[in-house]
Amino acid sequence: MKKAEVVFIPFPGPSHLDSTLEFAKLLTNCDNRLRITVLVMKLPYTTQSDVNTKSLPTSDSLDIINLPEVSLPPNIEPNSRMMAFLEAQKPNVKQAVSNLTTREQHGTLTSFVVDMFFTNMIDIGKEFSVPTLVFFTSGVASLGSNLHIHTIRERDNVDSTQLQQQTELAIPTFANSVPIYSLPSSMLNKEWESFFMNYAGGLKKANGIIVNSFEELESHAVQSFFSHPDLAGLPVIYPAGPIINPEPNTKGTVGSDDIIKWLDDQPLSSVVFLCFGTRGTFDEDQIKEIARAIEDSGVHFIWSLRKPKPKGVAMVAPSDYSLTELGLVLPEGFLDRTAGNGRVIGWAPQTQILAHPATGGFVSHCGWNSILESIYFGVPIATWPLFAEQQTNAFQLVCELKMAVEIVLDYRVEYNGEPNYLVTADKIERGIRNVLEKDGEVRKKVKEMSEKSRKTLLEGGSSYSHLGRLIDFIVNQI
Repeated sequence: MKKAEVVFIPFPGPSHLDSTLEFAKLLTNCDNRLRITVLVMKLPYTTQSDVNTKSLPTSDSLDIINLPEVSLPPNIEPNSRMMAFLEAQKPNVKQAVSNLTTREQHGTLTSFVVDMFFTNMIDIGKEFSVPTLVFFTSGVASLGSNLHIHTIRERDNVDSTQLQQQTELAIPTFANSVPIYSLPSSMLNKEWESFFMNYAGGLKKANGIIVNSFEELESHAVQSFFSHPDLAGLPVIYPAGPIINPEPNTKGTVGSDDIIKWLDDQPLSSVVFLCFGTRGTFDEDQIKEIARAIEDSGVHFIWSLRKPKPKGVAMVAPSDYSLTELGLVLPEGFLDRTAGNGRVIGWAPQTQILAHPATGGFVSHCGWNSILESIYFGVPIATWPLFAEQQTNAFQLVCELKMAVEIVLDYRVEYNGEPNYLVTADKIERGIRNVLEKDGEVRKKVKEMSEKSRKTLLEGGSSYSHLGRLIDFIVNQI
């Protein structure tokens, strides 16, 4: 029998690409009738290498094709950049898929799986007469908020200015009303209105949405998709997570072995890990407040501190400070005074640190992958969202699921890189102490959910059955 060929088109940023590649691997391991080809793009303006795809074992069932690079005009507005990039890549995608369908050993093209931001690639699925599924790299509640805001914009003519004037909003996928400050800037800012409407409207055109989450974690949100009238008639969802790589290969990564060795010498659940994702950075004033909080709390710590990208440069990821530079941005003598207690590092082997029994708490930006990893390894989070849907995630963790402690919920880094306020040392210190609480309710809840997250993809788990439904849908296209 010919294999069912699925073409994946992921967003090339690490937080999207990693989970998409893991999901592709999971699908081919689950069912040998599937053959997957991943089309990897390189973002313009970046120095990003294809390191993420190197660790992937290509096989008869899984193949990776790096598409040609495209360039964009230098002065393009941030809110138009994504659309322009995708339009420029469309011919390359079509060409790659045409080449696939004429290959000797090619299976039957059955479907596309596109990233949540790439919904305008659904047109290409139509050209090849196959369905297109969306891979949504955040949670079900967050997906629901995107769809709901799109609906009220279209149906009730609510624009961003009217949204901003409200204090909270009832969203079907949340049990509690959601404060307006918990919504992403792209929903609230006038200049992002057309980007948002395009993006969320595109989600509604998909033939199904695969969500990197699981029913046991987001039971209210998942149920609302099946029962709430406002969500009726929308694409079917497949919560098939958590899609994480519990054992990433960081061998040879600078400093990661030293950090793990240091953790080996620390008491059980005693270390707080501060890490703010691939793009999270702070200015000097904020760095000094964090340092004061760490020092005053006296806790054992690992702090992943990244150097902000130069002002006015688009799409460049943060880099690491040199030791001399660290001495200048941290309070004088901080490194010497805390040498016995902790480590300030650059890039962090996050999964290995969270997996280590000495790690007891995680001060996090609340990116969805980080949330899934912290739950999987049973490490409670202290919330410090920065941008995108992180404020929504932080609200969900603290107020809906009661599975995190709050440092802040309404902190936000605007598109120009400026934060809306300075978080003071006493607030940060309180969060650090609370997240390390040994017998707290939050820790208990996270440990229970950790067990569930490890079972949900095994036979009998909810993600296992959603994955089965998805595979049946794909194979039935042959």
